[in-house]
Amino acid sequence: LARRASQVPRILGPIAHAVSQSTLDSLAAKPGVRGYIVSAFGSAEACRLAVLADFFKHGFDGSGADNFFDAGSCIDGRLTSAWHFCARLSKKPYYPLFQMSGFVGFDGAFGRR
Repeated sequence: LARRASQVPRILGPIAHAVSQSTLDSLAAKPGVRGYIVSAFGSAEACRLAVLADFFKHGFDGSGADNFFDAGSCIDGRLTSAWHFCARLSKKPYYPLFQMSGFVGFDGAFGRR
């Protein structure tokens, strides 16, 4: 369990960083980015809520199991669901904000390239 649990910060760290008030406020201070945020989400707060709602909807949905009955409540199924969410991040409408926040992957490191 300890090895699996060590993955949690690697998943949550980049998400928390991208939706943090300081990150979104900093990005929204740039006119071009603010225009994108407003046109795509309505506001920085709505963007934050969209990311978090999507993560909590799909990050723990049991998609890590072979079928609904195996999904259960086990940590393995939930972690695999979260990794599936991470693997699909580049297809999400908010992915450009992750990139602009310095996101480079879920390998435990993020920062400006």
